[in-house]
Amino acid sequence: MGQIICIVNQKGGVGKTTTCVNLSASLAVLGQKILVIDLDPQANATTASMAQAYPDFKNIASVLLGEHNIVEAIVVTPAQYALIPGNSALTATELHLLHNEQREYCLSKCLAEIRDDYDYILLDCPPSLTLLTVNALAASDSVIVPVQCEYLALEGLSSLIRTIEETRETINPKLYIHGLLRTLFDGRNSLSRQVSEELLLHFKTKVYDTIIPRNIRLAEAPSYGQPILIYDPQAAGSLAYLQLAQEILIKDGRTQTTQEQLTATGPLPLLRQRASKPESMKE
Repeated sequence: MGQIICIVNQKGGVGKTTTCVNLSASLAVLGQKILVIDLDPQANATTASMAQAYPDFKNIASVLLGEHNIVEAIVVTPAQYALIPGNSALTATELHLLHNEQREYCLSKCLAEIRDDYDYILLDCPPSLTLLTVNALAASDSVIVPVQCEYLALEGLSSLIRTIEETRETINPKLYIHGLLRTLFDGRNSLSRQVSEELLLHFKTKVYDTIIPRNIRLAEAPSYGQPILIYDPQAAGSLAYLQLAQEILIKDGRTQTTQEQLTATGPLPLLRQRASKPESMKE
């Protein structure tokens, strides 16, 4: 059975969509079958996944409203992961869902048809606790929380953890935190190092070993509609997301590689052993 993971943080600008897109591309190149669902009305995951826009896409908004079957809305991106696009219609969709008796489970019902077709389904959530986010939490097996290495990010994290715990108690008892991901890390900055240490102190093994650095190439890639793995495979951000993908596969028991091997060698030798790049990624 495929795993459904929502990538969520109530604070904006922490690398949530960046993580969803680039983790998906990295898992795909490592041989996993991946589906991304863009639940954010800003549709940044859609923009960052597709080099050109297709305004006639069937999308997750029309799926949630029952206008299209979920399979009809799936498209394949150049990075070889599947995508169900989002768009601004999700704002109106949310208002419609408010009238449903079991409104928290609309997405769960849609995903039941296809979850076994994928190794991972990643849900990119809005940067707020909306009904769309609640649907994502209700449908998911686990949560990845990107945390920017700045003080204010720590302040909001406690509230998010409480929200996840309340969701587990009320609507999704199987939900757990897959991991906390340190993002936008600048090793030259003492505050970044301090926040990273605080996260490790308080959350211990819940914090991924992988750290996503602040990286200009990573910031540029979405404007070209490409994951960093296509835009600049050798960039520090690209290598970091490959390492995160390997770490997740190790944690989930989906690879023979150990965490010690990954720490010793880095992601690239392991990548060469297990997967070649999709044709669309080759020059």
